[in-house]
Amino acid sequence: MLRTVSEEFKTQSPSPAPDAAPVKHENDAIYQEGRLVARVIDPEVRHDAREIHFAEINRSDELMLPEECEFQKYRLMIQKIEYASRNEKNAPEKGRVLRGVIAEVLGYSET
Repeated sequence: MLRTVSEEFKTQSPSPAPDAAPVKHENDAIYQEGRLVARVIDPEVRHDAREIHFAEINRSDELMLPEECEFQKYRLMIQKIEYASRNEKNAPEKGRVLRGVIAEVLGYSET
């Protein structure tokens, strides 16, 4: 028996979408739009000032500034960078390096 294409689609039930498990964020990473975009060294959460200070953020070539990002359970906006460089000779794997970074805590992430 021949069936038309439209009949074929009518008889097929849509396959359920797989449940997307929440992505576990790494403790030393910064994320934007669910993607890991940077690594951090020596974060210091200052609850009274609603800020997080980072001694260093590295591998940050994909970190878009000034756009919202996530670190651990926090939603952040980077406000101040004391020093930025490209670490091409000494440690090329570090990529763009930001030092003395202050980020404002905007709230908490949903993940």
